[in-house]
Formats: sequence, structure tokens, C-alpha cells
Amino acid sequence: MKSDTLDRRGGWFDHPVLSLLLAASWLALSRSLEPVHLLSAALLGLIVPRLLRGLLHAGSPIHWGAAIRLTFVVLWDIVLSNITVARLVLGPMSRPQPAWLRVPLACEHHRVNALFASIITMTPGTVSAVVDESAGCIWVHALNCEDAAGMVADMKARYETPLMAVFGQDGEASA
Repeated sequence: MKSDTLDRRGGWFDHPVLSLLLAASWLALSRSLEPVHLLSAALLGLIVPRLLRGLLHAGSPIHWGAAIRLTFVVLWDIVLSNITVARLVLGPMSRPQPAWLRVPLACEHHRVNALFASIITMTPGTVSAVVDESAGCIWVHALNCEDAAGMVADMKARYETPLMAVFGQDGEASA
């Protein structure tokens, strides 16, 4: 008897978000809604995930409300961080206080940890340098850090906790 994961992977539309993103990307790159481009987008959206099915696995269900809220938080933080970094770089010659921060991981969910590191890197002024899952932390370089503990707590509250909600994690080990 096959498992639900194996049964689910046999279909042509197993990864609908990936399929839609591929199709939308193709249409954006072609800058056309001609029938040939619509057909090409549909074929790419169906065939590429099918070809990559050995590399893609059925993941946890996504809680879309939490994902949308997190998206707006991240976009807002990117705008604010750009302004803050611009002021720091272009403003009076105040000296930034760079720091390396150890951000402990609350769960072992690979997607949560990878997305957490990506969000940190997308926010100007911080770069996640190493995701050390064996040590259970992410090493982050901050351009300007006056309160390391506060900055770590803020990253965890604003990004990691909502990411765990998106993937239905409660802080326990899961993948």
C-alpha cells in the first residue's frame, strides 16, 4: 500500500504555488499575454514541477493567513530598514556598531530555518552568514547593533514565530 505522500506526488499539479509562480514568471519575462505565451506558461507550470518531483517533497500544509501577514511585516521591515541604513550611511558620520549575533533556532523545520535566514538577509543592515542547524542557531552579522539581545528577540518575534505558524510548527523537532 502506498503512502499518502507517494499517491499525492503522482499528479500533475502537486505543487500549485510553484506551478503558478513559474507560469507568472514566464508571462512577466515574455511581457505578453499572446495565446502562445499563455500556453507556454501553462506548460512550464505543469512540466517543470513534474520533472523536479524527485527533488521536491510534499511539505507541511501552509497556513495562508499567517503567510500573508508575515509577507506584509517583512515588506514593511524592508522599507524601514532601507531608510535606517540610508540614514546611517549617508547621515552624519556617526559610527555604526557592527556585531555578530547568535540567533537560537526554536525548531528543526528545514523550511522555517531556511526562510528565517532568507528574511534576515533580505532586511537591509543584517546578513545571515551561517545556518548552523547542528548547533541550533543562525549567525547574523548586523551593520549597527546597540542592543544584541533586543535585536535577536525582535528577529525571533517578528519572523521566526510567524514562520512557525505558517508551517504549523510549535517549536518541536520536525521536518
